[in-house]
Amino acid sequence: MPDAGAAKADLHIADLASESIIVFDAVDRIRYWNPASEALYGWPSLGMVGRSIDHLSWRSADERDHWQLLLREGAWQGKVSRRTFSGDHVAVDIRQYARFHSDGTLRDVVEYGQRAPTDGEPARPDWHIPDRLMAASWEIDITGAQPSIAAIAAGVEEGPAAREARLLSLVEASRVIEVNDRAARLVGGNRGPAVMIGQSVAAFWPIESRAILGDLIAEAVIAGATGAPHRRQLASDGILRDPVVTLWLADTPGRIFVAVNGTADDDRSYLYLRASEARYRKLVHYMPTALLQVDASHMGKIYKRLGSEGVEDFGSYLDDHPELVEHAAETVVVTDVNRRAVEMFGGNSALDLIRPVGNLLLANRTTLRNVMIGRFNNQPSYSELTKVQTLDGRVRDVQLSVTYPISSAELDVTIFSVEDVTARLEMEAQLRQLQADFTHAARISTLGELTTSIAHEVNQPLAAILTNAETSLRWLAREEPNIAKVKELTARIAAGAHRANDIVQRIRGMAAKHQPERAALDLNQAAQESMLFLRHEIESRSIRITTAFAGGLPMVIGDRIQLQQVIVNLLMNSIQALEAGSGAECAIILETGLDDDGIVFLSVRDTGPGIDSVNLEHVFEGFFTTKESGLGIGLVICQSIIVAHGGHIAAANHPEGGAEFRFTVPGAPPRA
Repeated sequence: MPDAGAAKADLHIADLASESIIVFDAVDRIRYWNPASEALYGWPSLGMVGRSIDHLSWRSADERDHWQLLLREGAWQGKVSRRTFSGDHVAVDIRQYARFHSDGTLRDVVEYGQRAPTDGEPARPDWHIPDRLMAASWEIDITGAQPSIAAIAAGVEEGPAAREARLLSLVEASRVIEVNDRAARLVGGNRGPAVMIGQSVAAFWPIESRAILGDLIAEAVIAGATGAPHRRQLASDGILRDPVVTLWLADTPGRIFVAVNGTADDDRSYLYLRASEARYRKLVHYMPTALLQVDASHMGKIYKRLGSEGVEDFGSYLDDHPELVEHAAETVVVTDVNRRAVEMFGGNSALDLIRPVGNLLLANRTTLRNVMIGRFNNQPSYSELTKVQTLDGRVRDVQLSVTYPISSAELDVTIFSVEDVTARLEMEAQLRQLQADFTHAARISTLGELTTSIAHEVNQPLAAILTNAETSLRWLAREEPNIAKVKELTARIAAGAHRANDIVQRIRGMAAKHQPERAALDLNQAAQESMLFLRHEIESRSIRITTAFAGGLPMVIGDRIQLQQVIVNLLMNSIQALEAGSGAECAIILETGLDDDGIVFLSVRDTGPGIDSVNLEHVFEGFFTTKESGLGIGLVICQSIIVAHGGHIAAANHPEGGAEFRFTVPGAPPRA
């Protein structure tokens, strides 16, 4: 006796046979019915498996004799008359083989058959082509549709629109019990019959013919004859060409069988479709990106209902009903995955990943919530950077991309693409650290150039403190100390100390090594603080500095120290350009405002010689400099800082003379 695996393989091969192959047991119950049997007799497998072989023929005396011979000899062949789906009879040449248990009792009978020509009729080449004639078969539970059927049977008066609505409701209430491979292939999205089981027939039946199906169901139930076929010709629907739907009541109450015959509308054979599907699955299986197919059909119905109830802001709705997120985490299920997904999540096979998304992919409930909002809003896709936990406990950074169904009428098949970006993010973090170290080194270098200015700035409050302290001591040394004057001088000493401390803190802030911290800040204030570093440099060179700070500027998002580093660097460049120039007027104009796009900008312009047109496009290149002692890194660092802030920096020669550097920084979002 073959094992289960071998038997399954045999039946798969039998599906492709051009001969009718039927297997029935010792009490005549049909156990297997291949596509060629459907082609020959018209009865789909769903309607025949489990029924008696006697449904096809009534054994005559001759057939009883051949049955005895079959049991005695183990084989028999000859011609029999069989009843077709349409009620006609067809002559069939059959070969039957009996298989027995080890104790000698009959196990089952395997029958091979093909149509026998009669009265000199030649055999037609299309008699045994299951690819062309195999029906898409359904077994349907209509128990939930009984109220609609009863209303139709009672002849409740209603207009055409109301009747159509009742028929659509009838189909909506009918549930799929079983379908064959062809039905699943045509309307099930190539995911196999399992996805359709238990779902509403309306989720898979073409919308333009649902009312016809509902009318046919009502007609069959009202007629009440078990096994009696009811047929309708349907219009081509883009799936089948000129399909015919046949429906009959099953022996079990509340159940019906439906068979849809027709040629695939793209005129491809069954084998061609299977080969095409196999190529598609192979392509997906070996793609380097992890792909997961998700069945969200249950949630799709909830979204549709909420939309009909007037819910528009789904985010707010989820805030009030967080239990819906948990419901999605439990009911939205991964139905298929490719090889890369199994590898990335640390599974042994695809079966390890066939589970609810809440236990696998979207443990981050915020991500799940965002995906749900995108589906509710009918977005074509959604993407975000998130984290997932693999089956072996590793936490990975991933770029999650979700592709939603493009039509509300199709199956709710959602594709998740998951790219592991952990290594990339770690490398980016290292690069950011290197950039921060480089930027810090540049600040230290700048402070080294400003040693004289720093010493001058610190000496001013220290000298004031010393003068005020000595004066205070003299007032105290008098025979009658002037306490009021001493208090005044002491206050000046304290103010000088605070000023010295502020200078030291600014220098320490510029020199300190820290991770960039983005916060809302006033760009005008940051610019004014930057000028304090260069006050001595400006005054000692008799440079006139003009500020044109726009009032009411929105706050910007940035790191204060880094933005001040950019401003100080640009001011230093202008000071050095003026020092190298021969112009009579030495001036710097520092300006802030909003550009034409409403983005905050800051510009530093000088009245120096400007930038040579040959060098203008190279000023932001690494190690490019026109200074004898320059390193060519200052402007490169300025550019990297501004770009990291999401802004833009540019250099140009001003029409009135001199060079101008301008950068933009995105504004802070308005407060809620």
